[in-house]
Order: sequence, then C-alpha cells, then structure tokens
Amino acid sequence: MATEYDLVIVGGGTGGYVAAIRASQLGLKTAIVEKGNLGGTCLHAGCIPSKALLRSAEVYAQAKKSEEFGVTVSGVELNFTKVQERKQGIVDQLHKGVRHLMKQGKIDVYEGLGRILGPSIFSPMPGTISVEMNDGTENEMLIPKNVIVATGSRPRSLPGLEPDGEAVLTSDHALKLEELPKSIIIVGGGVIGIEWASMLSDFGVAVTVLEFADRIIPLEDAEISKEMERLMKKKGVQVITGAKVLPETLQKGNGLSVEAELNGSRQTFEAEKMLVSVGRQANVEGIGLENTDIVVEKGFIKVNAHMQTKESHIYAIGDVNGGLQLAHVASHEGIKAVEHITGLNPEPIDYSLVSKCIYSTPEAASVGLTEEEAKKNGHEVKTGKFSFRAIGKALVFGESDGFVKIVADKNTDDILGVHMIGPHVTDMISEAGLARVLDATPWEVGSTIHPHPTLSEAIGEAALAVDGNAIHS
Repeated sequence: MATEYDLVIVGGGTGGYVAAIRASQLGLKTAIVEKGNLGGTCLHAGCIPSKALLRSAEVYAQAKKSEEFGVTVSGVELNFTKVQERKQGIVDQLHKGVRHLMKQGKIDVYEGLGRILGPSIFSPMPGTISVEMNDGTENEMLIPKNVIVATGSRPRSLPGLEPDGEAVLTSDHALKLEELPKSIIIVGGGVIGIEWASMLSDFGVAVTVLEFADRIIPLEDAEISKEMERLMKKKGVQVITGAKVLPETLQKGNGLSVEAELNGSRQTFEAEKMLVSVGRQANVEGIGLENTDIVVEKGFIKVNAHMQTKESHIYAIGDVNGGLQLAHVASHEGIKAVEHITGLNPEPIDYSLVSKCIYSTPEAASVGLTEEEAKKNGHEVKTGKFSFRAIGKALVFGESDGFVKIVADKNTDDILGVHMIGPHVTDMISEAGLARVLDATPWEVGSTIHPHPTLSEAIGEAALAVDGNAIHS
C-alpha cells in the first residue's frame, strides 16, 4: 500500500521528532519512520540516560562528604541497580511524552527501517520511502513531496580497539552496565570521555584517561581545558595527554592492558575494562542514499545552509550532516528545514551562537570563539575572568572551583566568546548565548543587575573584569 505525505522524516530522534512537530504546526501531512524508539540516541543512549547517571554519581559523591555541611551520615552505599532503574524510569517517562506529542500533532509513526528509493512507478524523482516494518508485515510505501533524513550517528571505533561489549565498550554499552568495574581506561578525553571519567570516578571507579591531543577537551578554551584537567586529577582521575594508544598491544584476559606511546617511549596501562570514546560517525548506510544524487563527504551527508542535499527536496539534519553533533542543534536544524520547505525563508543558523555544554563535575559550557580562535581570526582581544571562589552562592553550595571567562574585541567591544567551568554553568550559559545573539558588549552584561546571592554574579563580574572594573576581585 502506498500513502502520500507532504513530508516524511527518516529518523525519530530529537531532530526528527521536533521537525515533525513543526511540520504539523505548519499544516503539513507528516510521517516519521523510526526503526528503534522515538527520541533516538539523545533520549535512549545519550543525553538523558548519561545525565541521569551523572546526577546519581554527583549525589553519591556529595553524600560521602556531607559532614562538610554539618550533616553526619553513616553507611553511605551505592545501589547501582537502583541507579539504573532511576535512569530507565526517566527515559521511559520522556519516551511516553514524545509518543503523546506525535499523537497530538496527528503525525503518523512507522516503526521500521526506511530506505529511499530511486525514480519508480511511485514517483519520477528519488524520494519514495520503503519501510521494512519491525513487526514483519508487508513493506509500507510512503510517497512524500519532501524528505528529511535524520538518522543520527553512532559511537566511532578505532581499528584494533573494536568494541566487544564486554572488555572494550562504547558509551552505548557503558549505559547498560549492570555492575561497575573496579577500574577503566577511557580512550579519548573529549566531551563524552570526560563526562564518563567524572561519573565513574564519582561512583568510585579508578579511571585513566588517555588523550591523543596535548590537552583534554581540546576544542574548548585552553584555560578551561587546563582547569578541567586539574579538577579531574583532584578527584582522582589519572589524565594522560599526548598519548598515542597502540591498538596492536591490546591484551584481554583477566582484565586488559594496552600500551601507549608517550614522548617517544611506551607505557603500559591496565584496567578491568576500556571505554573507547573517540567521537561519533553518521548513520548513512542502508538508507538508500545510493539511489539518489545525494553527496556523502567524509562520511557525512553534504547540505547547504538550508539543510538541502543535492536532491533539493531531500534535506538532512543533525549528526548525519557533519555539523555540530548536539541535540539542540539537530532540533533547530529540523525547524529550519521545515520552515524552508514551507516557504518561510528562515535565516540560516549561525553556529557561532550555539552554546555547548559538558555535564561533568565540574560542568563546563561555552559559546562563541575561544581566545586562541579569536586571535587567529585577526581580533585584537581583551579578556575578563572571575573565579567562583569570590561568589557567595558557590561557597554556600560547597562548589567554588572554576571561573567565568569572557573574550571581547578590543576595538569594537563586542563579546566574541564566553567560557565557563564550575557549578551549574550549563544552566547559566544561555545568558551568554543571548548576549552573543544581541551582539552585546561586556559593559552591557556587566551593567545588568545580577541578583545576589547567585552563581550568575560571576558572569557580571567577569564582564566588568574585561575592562578592569570587577568589584569583588
């Protein structure tokens, strides 16, 4: 049976289902094809479950030092089974909510694997979607006027360090652990690697991070990376940078061992398990791209500023198109694609205005250019930095490590970037994001009256510090 639609979205993750909701709002007859669960990686194997585990780890670590707050607690124990049950309960609740949103928007959901067909009896153009239904029933044929590919990504592996789900894990495997290992080697000190290092260390696991670059979270401002490394080491994480892991040396047995090259010499690292965290690769296989003129470059679907592929009626959003691999970016790309389809002529996304977050303890967040990037782009910069140690609310929380840093153009006074590390900064970065959208100056942010006592005072003080006018430093 063939059914016609204005829009069919292949992939029901964050980008896909948000695009479907926007399409429904704009009156498009819309369908989603999803082979797994609605919500995709973010809801089921990424953002939400990992943050649930991080929260449990944070509570456990705080409970063990409760005497610092005058609260004496004895016999603090970790019940990892309940930790996992809590995580799954949150995921299930949100999954139910997404399914409700689909019904509310009268969006048809096909549970199966969608493949793009070439020109056929159904359409002279490529784009008809054949759905291999999960329940084994006859394939459904969907004939859309437009298609959005939102198939997401999966953890990338390294040759010789292929995951087996037992000794060598991806983040997908780690989320399903029934028991915590006593020790773990994390290959990769990027965002995901550091979040897992923080979480597992707080759970009491001995963690070693092996990062190939000369610093962890290398895409963040250098001062943020340096502070994150200091604070990871403070909580007991062994951080090794400039480490070239040698996959051919991997030995499995009673635990595992692997060698890494450091400054021309080799060092052996041992642990019970290994987590490979070296980025994510797009899901471009098996979805029928070969039946179209869509271009795939370096493993990602090539799109223009409106998310269009070479087939102008087929769009690609989220991790699959090679942009910023962030759930909130996928959502906004989906909205922009739908609005372009409906002729609303939306402004292309300015990715320099996108806030990025790391949910470790401490948290880190940023928007805009790092100091190094600003200088490379020809800006004469001035910076302001303010420590949480001088913020009353941070001392009340018992979390006063970290700082806020603002990078501005010395000639135009425009804010170029804001970088934070410390308590709850992922909740505070949106003020900085708005400042970037509005092209604000440090003076304007510093002149905003920030309530006292709050952590947000650090933003105002850092803004004043750009011109040497911070009050409490």
